[in-house]
Amino acid sequence: METQAASASAAVRMEDVVSLCARRGFIFQSGEIYGGINGFWDYGPLGVELKNNLKAFWWQRTTREREDVVGIDSAIITHPRTWEASGHVANFSDPMVDCRTCKRRFRADQLDQPCPEAPAQRQVTACDTTDPREFNLMLRTEIGASEDAASTAFLRAETCGSIFTSFRRVRETSRQKIPFGIAQIGKAFRNEINPRNFTFRSREFEQAEMEFFCHPDRTGEWFEHWKAERLRFHHDLGFDETNLRTRPHEANELAHYCSNAEDIEFLFPFGWQEIEGIHDRGTYDLTQHTEFAGKDLSVMDEESKERFVPAVVETSVGMDRTSLALLVAAYAEETLEGGDTRNVLRLSPIVAPIKVAVLPLSKKLGEPARRLAAELRKRWNVSYDEAGNIGRRYRRQDEVGTPYCVTWDFESEGDQKVTVRDRDAMSQERIGVDHLVGWLRERLEAHL
Repeated sequence: METQAASASAAVRMEDVVSLCARRGFIFQSGEIYGGINGFWDYGPLGVELKNNLKAFWWQRTTREREDVVGIDSAIITHPRTWEASGHVANFSDPMVDCRTCKRRFRADQLDQPCPEAPAQRQVTACDTTDPREFNLMLRTEIGASEDAASTAFLRAETCGSIFTSFRRVRETSRQKIPFGIAQIGKAFRNEINPRNFTFRSREFEQAEMEFFCHPDRTGEWFEHWKAERLRFHHDLGFDETNLRTRPHEANELAHYCSNAEDIEFLFPFGWQEIEGIHDRGTYDLTQHTEFAGKDLSVMDEESKERFVPAVVETSVGMDRTSLALLVAAYAEETLEGGDTRNVLRLSPIVAPIKVAVLPLSKKLGEPARRLAAELRKRWNVSYDEAGNIGRRYRRQDEVGTPYCVTWDFESEGDQKVTVRDRDAMSQERIGVDHLVGWLRERLEAHL
């Protein structure tokens, strides 16, 4: 069933996914009652569970299952010199043009798009635009009471900057030896001129990045290792070859710090787009920070007595983009026997916001059903629903991706069994209450 959903992901309409997200409380515009603010999104009760499950799975795979990767959680604002050393102040910009007619600003590589202000939706190329000029995407802020140049700082444009500045401290305190990695999940900010495609391109977003420090002679083998690991991660989320691919960067599109890069792309309704990047950053970062900070960030190989500046292989995945990809891949509208229809999210149990729903067949059975739900909540996120007929409640759980519904009926008190319904197959099985936790654990935690 997952493969069928994946092959249909390109045919899914974004407006249907956006509508579902708002209607069921996954994702909606920040400040919605004031008309929203472009490029900023809020995750509702179901959305925050989905993204938290994704982050937890990434953290489990990237740090806890490995002895050579440790984690940090750094400040969103760091020393301004960090971004000078990294090249963001000088190089982190996009070519922009301004329209003299509608007074809007566009990226120069998006001039073939319709102008959103034009009544006839003319192309931007038909607007009265200025010549392209560079526009830095860093978001500025002020620190302290004064507003002079010395108080200017930046919201981080990526989470890896503080990993490099913390490299020496983390290596020493964690007693790690090269090769090893440092991982972090956190918010980043970019002053996107034209946020678009729902949460895909936003001004505030969340990244999960891992910087793996190794000997410069071994970057090639570690690059291939981490590419394979990251593909395995995405496949375990339910993506397959129908909606996932890798794309090497051409020489002319490599970032200034990169000698090799490969994107993992997902097939969205608006085309193939990156959800994760694997980058060979070489020794650029630690060399730059050594120069700008005046601190020696080289290491000594105890066996060979060689001193060297470690190179870096980076994996960087967008949590918001991947959450959106999961919703697109899982979304389906089905026509059932008899002509009924249902909307369903075939989310992997790894990321499903609600793992189990407990549904008493009648409100009269609420007390034992609530006791069962309370017991299951010790292990998983569980929904309890007694409103409406059982078929309607099944449909509500299908639409939010709940893998299993457990129904307590009028026979349950006597035979101590419940009916478990599978979301995808819509099949039902009678399970003893004493065996229910084990039965569910075997299926919900199969890929963890």
